[in-house]
Amino acid sequence: MTTEKKYSEMTEHELRSEIANLREKARKAEQLGILNEFAVYQRKMLMAEAYLVDPATIEIGEIYRIEGDDGMFFQVDYLKGRFAWGHRLGGDLANEALPISMLKPVKTGK
Repeated sequence: MTTEKKYSEMTEHELRSEIANLREKARKAEQLGILNEFAVYQRKMLMAEAYLVDPATIEIGEIYRIEGDDGMFFQVDYLKGRFAWGHRLGGDLANEALPISMLKPVKTGK
């Protein structure tokens, strides 16, 4: 029985391998029509990708596009671990957390 490493303990190469493995599993689950399993692999990929993003690149108070949710924007209030806490613009301003891998800069040239 192998002990799985936490994403925080993995090297960049291990993380990229894990993401590729999860992407393949997600593709197979989607082809088989197992949508709940597909969603789990998608979320695991987002979390693994969050460990490839430097949290210092996420600025407090800045507005970001939400990857996978076209037309939605997110304003970051604070960071905690690999999650950005804040609210979606145009919504009810409820606080929520998103993996930092889901945030893409609005400004061009970044």
